[in-house]
Amino acid sequence: MTRLTLPQQLKIVEAMAPAADAAGRSSDIISLKNAGKAYILVSLTQGNAATVALTPMQAQDVAGTGAKVLANAVPIWSNLDTATSDTLVRRTDAVNYTTDAALKNKQVVFEIDPALLDLNNGFDCIYFTTGASNAANITAAVFLLTDLRYGQETPPSAIVD
Repeated sequence: MTRLTLPQQLKIVEAMAPAADAAGRSSDIISLKNAGKAYILVSLTQGNAATVALTPMQAQDVAGTGAKVLANAVPIWSNLDTATSDTLVRRTDAVNYTTDAALKNKQVVFEIDPALLDLNNGFDCIYFTTGASNAANITAAVFLLTDLRYGQETPPSAIVD
């Protein structure tokens, strides 16, 4: 039986520290050069009935060169009330997702396959943005990188090219 050792088989990178989303924000940018797949896990505390738009983006490097919206729809899951359920519900594949306006704690997960980025033009980095909302809506997120190309005790950094 193979045992999962989380830090060795899954690279966890903070994308966005918890903060108010009144004006919208951009996460950190990471490189997917060493990952076979990436997940963006967003947690929201919706304290105001204003929706929050979440948009994964791609870039040519971790500085954000050439940043643009994904060209291909990606799998999305959400849990619109984490206080009453731990079930993620599969949503329609898309290039973005907007929460409902209910005052709940929520989770949204985007699955990003690096092969679907604009590789021909050098896009191998991702990040995401939140749309302008309300100061009572708090967002936080992490990147979860899987299928790492180099299995080792300390996987390579994803925040550098």
